[in-house]
Amino acid sequence: MKVFSSSCTFDYSWDEVSTANWRKYCPWNDKSTHVIAVDTLSRAVDTQTGILRTERLITCNQSVPQWVLALFGGGPTSHVYEVSYVDPISRRVTMCSTNLTWSNVLNVQETVTYRPSPVNSKSATDFSQEAKITALCGGWQKIKNKVEEASVERFSQNAKRGREGFETVLEMSRRVFGEQREIEKRAHDTSTMVSPVGM
Repeated sequence: MKVFSSSCTFDYSWDEVSTANWRKYCPWNDKSTHVIAVDTLSRAVDTQTGILRTERLITCNQSVPQWVLALFGGGPTSHVYEVSYVDPISRRVTMCSTNLTWSNVLNVQETVTYRPSPVNSKSATDFSQEAKITALCGGWQKIKNKVEEASVERFSQNAKRGREGFETVLEMSRRVFGEQREIEKRAHDTSTMVSPVGM
């Protein structure tokens, strides 16, 4: 097993990040064109804790090394199962995902969290990501090592692109929804103005 981990801080509030997270694979994100479908399987709020639990199936088209296809067959389309938890009390988003495609050859368990930065909790959000990658190739240790190393390298490249793409989504979300909130505020202020005396 090999482990990939990364962390960074987004200069956006937890409210902005946790909301934009649902738009991560939208057309604004030109770094996620490999994602061809995101299907919500279930969504429910725990009435006692307020935690929103969501299950999703993510379908991707990814370039797969030819030697991997030659060894194990299959094609470029893959499926990932994701379960996420949004806790509004502790202000934490936790996303756990695992691959469904080639799960008999390679197991990838990824956990991502977003939480307010302790340095500046009102306008910054800490991101952490960990992936445990295990090749399941029987007794072929050299092939296992090669599969795991290639997977970690690919995961690292995808993680970098993913952060860059999410930055774009965050920027666009702030711009679009900031303008929308300003329009709504102006409309509200206009509707609540006191009429002049004598009208």
